[in-house]
Amino acid sequence: MDETIKNIEVGKSVNETNQSILYGVEDKPPLLMSILLGFQHILAAFGGIVAVPLVVGGALGLNIQDISYLVSAAIFVAGVATIIQSRGIGPVGARVACVMGTDFTFVAPSIAVGSTLGLPGIFGGTILGSFIEIIISRFIKPLMKIFPPIVTGTVVTLIGITLLPVAIDWAAGGYGSPTYGSLLNISIAISVMILIILLNRYAKGLISSAAVMIGIIFGYIISYPFGLLNFGEVANASWLELPTIFKYGVDFSLAAVVPFVAAYLVTSIETVGCLKAIGEASGKDLTDKEIGAGLLADGIGSTIAGFFGAGANTSFSQNVGLIPMTRVASRHVVVVSGIILLILGIFPKLGALIAIMPAPVLGGAGIIMFGMVASSGIKTISRVEMNNRNLLILAVSIGLGLGVTVRPEIISNLPSGLRLLFSSGISTGTITALLLNIILKEEK
Repeated sequence: MDETIKNIEVGKSVNETNQSILYGVEDKPPLLMSILLGFQHILAAFGGIVAVPLVVGGALGLNIQDISYLVSAAIFVAGVATIIQSRGIGPVGARVACVMGTDFTFVAPSIAVGSTLGLPGIFGGTILGSFIEIIISRFIKPLMKIFPPIVTGTVVTLIGITLLPVAIDWAAGGYGSPTYGSLLNISIAISVMILIILLNRYAKGLISSAAVMIGIIFGYIISYPFGLLNFGEVANASWLELPTIFKYGVDFSLAAVVPFVAAYLVTSIETVGCLKAIGEASGKDLTDKEIGAGLLADGIGSTIAGFFGAGANTSFSQNVGLIPMTRVASRHVVVVSGIILLILGIFPKLGALIAIMPAPVLGGAGIIMFGMVASSGIKTISRVEMNNRNLLILAVSIGLGLGVTVRPEIISNLPSGLRLLFSSGISTGTITALLLNIILKEEK
């Protein structure tokens, strides 16, 4: 009887989620709406995609031409990986609205390898290391047994709340900015946020679904008079840059792949959590097979990245918040995002136009989107019986995840492998939740 009631409650929750979605996973919105919504996903992910090659290139002392190529390659490969993940090719791809791109987890190993073996070593390590995810994806069914709702709900909540400090930094003008926290930056971020809230809540149809896109365009407009848009970057960008396979060569060596092992293990865990979050936001209960196909796409995308001179690819958790915000879970919209990324990767001037977006504009949108992700996780946790065991899992995982996020120096004296494994609040909280779920016995 209790099990029947439990099933009814879970079914009710899924139905409620489905009723709030305008376009489900398999629905195809009109082309104009798909393009606008596709651009919204790109705007949410673009900063992360271009930041990694900029950081790695700068740390290795590369010239402007080489860094420019790495940025274009990262954008192009993000488009390829996004299409594979969302559209699916055979057994590859979760076929949900999942945006892909290179991740900051791979910055440290890329710099470590690049400083001794150069760019060929980075790309060799990226390709060889990707087989770790490919292999793990084939054993996802037994692994998913350690991801009950208390774990997935905790992970999704952590994804949202650990990204919120990033959004706050953006709203303040960007970490390290000389104008950090200025009244101008905060005013722009709040203006963008208020407009998005009003449009999303009270507008209808396309206007409501494209609220984030409209809010960001509004942010561009109000930022221009204050000189926050540097169109010189757009003017200096080249018109056409075609990706080239092994442009800088490749070095397949054990020394190149070892630093990438921990990074791929971390992103494997984060991808599972991200796909679970997308399923929760989309009203779709992803099967073990679909999760495995998504992780496989993660690995295949990273293999392709190594060939074209880009960093390893993984799922972008910051885009999950757009699904409940827009009430559009269509994977076809994200396929359009992938196509747009391909075009941006070939025509750097277009990519530069997005890259010059003022940080406060993105911050105003990011606060809402990341808050939405955290809310989805809280919704999952609310359906779990909060006995002593589950409270402990939630409390310790959130505590350590947030602790590492706000005080990352706490892990500074750990061995390099462990430091990389616990380098983010998401990975720290996820590993903690997984271990406690195994160690603490279920209450009768």
